[in-house]
Amino acid sequence: MPAKSQTWTFTNRPAILSTGVVGGPFEKKGQMADDFDRFFEDLWIGEDSYEKAQRKLIEEAVGIALKKRNLKETDIQFFLAGDLINQITPTSFAARTNAIPYLGLFSACATSMESLALAAFIVNHGGAEKVLAGASSHNATTEKQFRYPTEYGGQKPPTAQWTVTGAGFAVVGTEENGPAPRITSATIGKVLDLGISDPFNMGGAMAPAAVDTIEQHLRETGRDPSYYDLIVTGDLAKIGRSIALDLFKQRNLDIRSEQFQDCGLMVYDKSQPVQAGASGAGCSAIVLYGHLLNEMKKGRYQKILLVATGALLSPLSYQQGETIPCIAHACAIEYL
Repeated sequence: MPAKSQTWTFTNRPAILSTGVVGGPFEKKGQMADDFDRFFEDLWIGEDSYEKAQRKLIEEAVGIALKKRNLKETDIQFFLAGDLINQITPTSFAARTNAIPYLGLFSACATSMESLALAAFIVNHGGAEKVLAGASSHNATTEKQFRYPTEYGGQKPPTAQWTVTGAGFAVVGTEENGPAPRITSATIGKVLDLGISDPFNMGGAMAPAAVDTIEQHLRETGRDPSYYDLIVTGDLAKIGRSIALDLFKQRNLDIRSEQFQDCGLMVYDKSQPVQAGASGAGCSAIVLYGHLLNEMKKGRYQKILLVATGALLSPLSYQQGETIPCIAHACAIEYL
């Protein structure tokens, strides 16, 4: 590994042993509905606040992931997760419920791959046998914190994105005989800020960070883009994906349009009014742990690079006129 490398190579190839993916009523109408384990029929999920509802999303996804392997909370050494809400309280309160040793994470919508990369690192180096990793988001909690409460009915520009209501979690471990989705490497991104301050243009703000991490990953692994069947970003949606494709050309990265997909364009049906596409910390988590892993098991893909993207703003930073720093973390998942 070269000096100052941003990439970890996992020689023990930690496996994704099981997953839990849940969503809300709007996600049930999307084009990946068959890849969820459970849907809730309304955004309240039987709670008296949306933040409590998001906690319940996490608890349900974790419970499903454990049940699929007949595991108990005591079988898991660490719980690595995060979300978008102040002090990641939905995740921390869910950690109070499951009582698994907890590392709370925040990389905004890049948290899903931050947690997976760290889980793989811990397992690969013998720090644990089983680690839970994932992320969540809730449309109403995120809109209330970062933009306007949904009850306000504020008009949104075409560059805006629709926050996913969903949670995706995976059990990462070593015990797996035969072919399985395995994390073979991960690249940790740098924070980039190209001066965008519009909170309704997350895709445009995050695209340079995604491209930088992809370029770094390919350089440090010595891989050509054609090594991967699919390179998938987190939630650049229409605007950010278009910018990323232009940046690939500028940097002489031979990544074909059909090879380069985005989770924000995969969740919802074209008839759903989501402006530029989907977003949220749960976006890349549900797409990977639901749809993409199912496609790998069917044999459609063997090698995927998932690059989750995050905008590291806060309501306070926006009110103070700050621009938006962004980050992207990448995990290579291969069915081996």
